[in-house]
Formats: sequence, C-alpha cells, structure tokens
Amino acid sequence: MAKGDDAVRKKRNKTNRKRMRNSESAVSARVASIIAAKRRRKDGKRRMCEGMCYSLPTPDDPFNDRRGKKELPKKKDLPGNHKQNGKKLQSFNKKESASEKPISTLKLGARSDGDDYGCPSKFLILCLNAIQNSWREEGVFDESAVGPLVASSWGVEFWRCCSAGSNVLDTSGGCASREQVAWLVSTASDIVARKEKQGVCVSSPFLLYLVPSQEKAAQVRSVCKPLKALGIHTVSLHSAAPIDHQVRGLRSCEPEFLVSTPERLLELVSLRAIDISGVSLLVLDGLKCFADLDLVDKLNFIRDSISGNPHTVVFNDSDGEVFASLAQNLLRGAITRLSLSDSLVSKSAFVQQYVHFCASEEQKISEVMQILVQTLDNQTHQSVKMLVIAGGASKAQLLALSLKSECRSLAEDSTGDSFTIHKGEKEAKILVKDGEDIEKFEIVVVADFPSSIEDYVDILTRTARHSVVGILHSFFCKADTPVAQPLIEVLVQCGQIVPEEIRSLGST
Repeated sequence: MAKGDDAVRKKRNKTNRKRMRNSESAVSARVASIIAAKRRRKDGKRRMCEGMCYSLPTPDDPFNDRRGKKELPKKKDLPGNHKQNGKKLQSFNKKESASEKPISTLKLGARSDGDDYGCPSKFLILCLNAIQNSWREEGVFDESAVGPLVASSWGVEFWRCCSAGSNVLDTSGGCASREQVAWLVSTASDIVARKEKQGVCVSSPFLLYLVPSQEKAAQVRSVCKPLKALGIHTVSLHSAAPIDHQVRGLRSCEPEFLVSTPERLLELVSLRAIDISGVSLLVLDGLKCFADLDLVDKLNFIRDSISGNPHTVVFNDSDGEVFASLAQNLLRGAITRLSLSDSLVSKSAFVQQYVHFCASEEQKISEVMQILVQTLDNQTHQSVKMLVIAGGASKAQLLALSLKSECRSLAEDSTGDSFTIHKGEKEAKILVKDGEDIEKFEIVVVADFPSSIEDYVDILTRTARHSVVGILHSFFCKADTPVAQPLIEVLVQCGQIVPEEIRSLGST
C-alpha cells in the first residue's frame, strides 16, 4: 500500500530535524526557541499553554513539548545506579564546570577544546543572507553591481582573523562601510551562537561598537536589525534620546550588541545602568572622527574599563603618528592589518620609508650596521626582530658574514643567516635573507634595491602586516637610477620624505 503525502512529509521533516540537531552549525537552544516561537506566530499555531501563560518555551525545551513539566529521570540514570551512569555523571560535571567559565577567559576564534572553527558556519551565512534580504526589500542593494554579501573578500579575511583570535586594524582610509559592518556583526553573532551551544555563559553586552555620532549609530543599528529575528538583540545609545528612557530600557533587557557614542556610554556606566567590564568584542569606528571631537581620553578610559583582553577591531580613517600611537594603545596583542582598498596608501599606512644613498659596498655595510645599532637603542620593547633583504642567496650569505664581523662585540647566538645583538637588557634578532616572511617583521632593511619598482612596492605592502607601525629602510646607489623617478612617485604618494640625491637622479 502506497504511503500518503502526509506520511512522506512527516518522515522527511523528521529526517531534516535530526540532521539539524546533529549538525555542528546548528544554532543554540536559545536561538532555536526564538525561531520556533516566531514560526508558530506566523503559522497561527501557538500552543494553548502559550496563550494561557501556563508555561513558555525554554532553552531546554524550545518547542514546549513537555508543557512546562520537568522530565523525570530514567531508571538507569537514578543516583543509586552508580555503575551504569558513572561516566555520565562525570561528563555532566565537566559540562557544568565549562558553563561557569567566563567568556573573557576563552579565545574568540577557537572552541573551548582548542579546535579551530574550520570554515564559516551555516548560522553565519544565515545572518548575512538575512541582512542582504532586508537590503533587497528596501531597494538599497544591487547584487549585480557588488555581488552577494557572502562573497566579500574582506569579510572572509576578517572572519579568518577572528577565527585565529587576532585583533584587526583596518587601514582602508575611512569609517566602516555597510558591508563591513554586516560581516562584523554576523561574525559576532556566529561566535555568540557557538559559545552558547558549547554551554558557555556569554556576558551582556558581548559586542560594544563605539561610533562618533548619532547618524553612524543609526546606520550600524539598521544593519543589526534583521538579526533580531535570529535571537541577537541590539541597542543604540546616543545623546539624542532621553537618558532616563535608556536607563529603563537597559535594565529591562540584556542586549547582545551595544552601539553607542563614548559620551553617552560613560554617562550610563556612571549611573550603573550598564556594565561593560565583560565585553568580549570592542569595535572603534573612525579614529580621526573621535580625535576631531576630542574623545581620545574617553576611548582610552573605556578600553581600560574592560577587564581581560577583549578582541578589538579599529577602523582607521587617517594617517600620522598621533593616530598610530592611539591605535597602538587600543590594540593590545596580536593584530592583523586589513584593507578594503587595494591602494598603495591604504596598504602602507603607518609604515615609515627611509631611502639611504650610498656610493660603495663598504659604506652600505657600515650604514646597515649603524641602523641596526640605532634601532636597538631607540626601541621601547626589550626585544625586536629585524629582516635584512639581500639581492640573492649568495649575497645574503656574504652580507651576514660582513655584519657579524662588524659587530663582534655585540653579536651572540649566531647561526648561519641569523644572529642576535645585545646592548644592556635590550636585544635585536637579525635575519639576513633574500626576501621571505616579510609580513612577520616590523623593521625591514632592503640592502640591495630591487630592479623594478613593483618589487619594492611588494616589499612595502607586505611589511608589518601583524603590527600597527612598521619601518622600511632601503639603500639606493647610482646603478639603480632607472627606478629613481618611480621611487620618487611612490614616496610622494605615501607622504614620505624624498632625499635630495634621489631627486637629482630622478631628474636626469
């Protein structure tokens, strides 16, 4: 006898529910309860117990199948049966202790057991699609022009940085775009869902997004609005709204995301309406805008008010030593540079370029040694790593031997192409290579200038990818005259000083 359509549909739905429960990307119990309640309201299938307020869905029973009744323990799970359920009791105790562990002690990018997330989850894609669909309904999204939101190269790189637990410095040269905000809040939502699924108690607020104005707060809030249906609640705080109204609102809810101007946030903190000490993700959107409004001290105070080491994202919209110093104070720990723009200015932000003209090889070695010692004297950290790039493997070996002989009194720990120089309690680790792993070094010395300006630009844009500031020294001689004019154009474009010797060679 053939099965009816109802039986086939029930079996298919049962299979889908089982697959979702076993999926690693399944949402947390709290999010599942919110989604289930919304579906029942839309379908007109609310439970009798919901309408009469006898009981409500809970994270343990999101579909309210037990009608508010507690589930009785099975016979094999009774406390007296120690032999059969001893292992289960141990696993339960482990889960209970894990849930008591605060979120600030866990890495954002990795699970509590140390495994990496691997790939973007279905919930992350669900968040991005929800935002994109809302834009499409409003008529403010042209997919044919910009492509789907989930295919953003910046967004994928940002997600990888968060998965690795790295802070982010964006040097695109402006405040965060709408697409960048969408990826940021979707990634944060995915982290919240994953932590709750692991049984970790997520502090409120989880994300603190600082903006310089009410207009920017409204823009960020509009991006977060579609996430409310997925269980992520966002509150916007600014001076345009009455503070009493905001105090009452914060005391009646526990938002996952908080978008605020620094002044209003500090007012609410002083009134004890909100506690930001447990924030896990801090975003500062537009350093120049904050500096123009004289909010630098408030930013530093907010950063110091957060306990632990929160994941920090800074969108830098200017260049200069003042903003570099501010970014260094806000970004503590490992960082990764990102840029929405492929322009040379964006990718080389906060990297100082120094071009030295030399007439002979002996002069070059002497000046390279002088740079190494001077860097050792001026550094603020106890240890620094430096990379010296030569024009080939053979030249690198000769240069390493020459530098070691020049600093016999300071050099120690010499092994092949690397050595360490000491001066008091400070040390500098020098690696002489023909150009590899440039991203890991804050200070790079190009002993032999490249034959093409493209190679120089490649070194420049790869320097200090994991630090706020960087320094690039390069040595130029008369044999490099063909690339003098392109080098001048690069230095002028980046706002760097052009030596007179290089300028005279470029005019010939």
